[in-house]
Amino acid sequence: MTVAVPAAETLAKPAFRIDLLRPAFYALAALLAVLVVLPLAWLAYYSVVDKEGQFTLANFAALVNDPTLRRPYLLAIGMALGVGVLSAAVATPLAWLVSRTDLPGRRVARALVTASFVTPPFLGAIAWEILAAPNSGLINVFWRYVAGGQPYDAPLVNIYSFGGLVFAISCYTFPYVFTLVANGLDRVPSDLEDASSILGARAWTTLRRVTFPLVLPAVLAGTLIAILQALTMFGSPAILALPAGFHVITTKIWSLFQFPPKPGLAAAAALPLLLITVLLLQGKSWILGRKGYTVLGGKSGSPRITYLGKWMPLGVLFALAVLSLTVLLPYAALLKTAVTKHGVEGLTLANFHFVFFEFSATQLAMKNTFLLGFATATLGTGIALVCAYMVSRSPVRGSALLGMLATAPVAIPGIVLGVGLFLTYSHPQLMLYGTLWILLIAFLTIEMPAGYQQMSAAFHGIHPELEEASRILGASRLKTLRLITAPLLRTSVIATWCFVFIGTIRELSATILLTTANTKLVSVIIYDLNESGDMGAISVLGLMLLLVSFTVVIIANRLPLLGGPRLPALR
Repeated sequence: MTVAVPAAETLAKPAFRIDLLRPAFYALAALLAVLVVLPLAWLAYYSVVDKEGQFTLANFAALVNDPTLRRPYLLAIGMALGVGVLSAAVATPLAWLVSRTDLPGRRVARALVTASFVTPPFLGAIAWEILAAPNSGLINVFWRYVAGGQPYDAPLVNIYSFGGLVFAISCYTFPYVFTLVANGLDRVPSDLEDASSILGARAWTTLRRVTFPLVLPAVLAGTLIAILQALTMFGSPAILALPAGFHVITTKIWSLFQFPPKPGLAAAAALPLLLITVLLLQGKSWILGRKGYTVLGGKSGSPRITYLGKWMPLGVLFALAVLSLTVLLPYAALLKTAVTKHGVEGLTLANFHFVFFEFSATQLAMKNTFLLGFATATLGTGIALVCAYMVSRSPVRGSALLGMLATAPVAIPGIVLGVGLFLTYSHPQLMLYGTLWILLIAFLTIEMPAGYQQMSAAFHGIHPELEEASRILGASRLKTLRLITAPLLRTSVIATWCFVFIGTIRELSATILLTTANTKLVSVIIYDLNESGDMGAISVLGLMLLLVSFTVVIIANRLPLLGGPRLPALR
């Protein structure tokens, strides 16, 4: 039999033609630099100049000397630390119960934690307003009814307080700790726990001295993520802290853009927040990179299940309490408020009719939201795909730079990016403020790290030898991509698109500084309606956002059945 062997010149050809890919590399690097570096450069510039454009450090001096700027930072740090501790205290035992015990309904519990993950924190804060506002909160109304109190007696709970803010934010940050700890527990070798038991250790001793030390890095990393999320959050503090009479740094930065605007001071206030974010992310990477364990000797056994026995009722009660406070009660409050109306007997669809047929801002906000969600998901996934391809296959020298630029925005808080974009694109020479373009730029920047990381993981799962074999057998580069690489990436691309879409439609921190009357989004409309106290309309819009988000999540999480990866953040 005769076998055709490619000529030596063909075998010697590089897998990629650098002369064609180099312009694409430069174009992508320039695009990422515009998205990431340009707003930060203008942010730094405005922080050190006065109104006349002269160099000054007065803005930074004000951060130290002005108590109205210093106190929000201190409150934000205290709030974030409280959220981190509370999230870890709740998520760690819940993750152990779900992952390593015979707790009934463990799959349901994981699904409900996912629901808490998907819920926008600002919507959760509004739900807790409905539940725990001092005068009108459903919990306080019910308490006064049971106790026979008067309408304006002291409330049982008050969500408009520092403790209430910490609690409300923790309800939607604890899933970060839960996910890391649960995944860590799933990977703990059962051989080590079995060896501890064989040597005479009791279950509690094994948990304390073997299992928990192995997942401690995941607990610490998850806690840092919860702290970071709380520190950079705008929506929940704006909804709960401002009525309580205090600012945290994100709401204070937003207030500096109210009349009269102080952009230089806002830029100076944003830079320390950026620095703290970078340090927290570096700390998380250090913990996950330096702490861990290695299993020698082959695959470990399946996770060791602890039988709760007489402690079963306590475990069930704890899990039910956590899931009720974070998911069941807030969702029930939104649903109840959506289908009831003051002055109308029984259930009604009046709020739905008002939102979708009478409220003039709804249709424009929905159009803008879903248009930007679709555009951001499509463009962002495309950019992440090309960037991950360049970095993983390294067809051009310096391709690793693209990975650094694509992941850099993870360290930029939304409110900081909003300030930078406002200062960058509000000049007459480049006036994008007041258009959807500036929002598209913001969303592409915010969602780029998540999209790139998922596409990078997908490329690392495809061995380059598959593509090289196709090239050796005579296929062109485009044919190889079409017949080999694209089919293997299809479900990963769809999953990334879904993930970016969800992140876009729920974003508020950067959006609040960049929208105008003609570019309002659903998240901003919800925030505006909260100012006027129209909880019925808010609940309808919130339920619509949740319905869309869960539909996309279900589609994305069914992709593994087709051979694609499950969304990491939704496991």
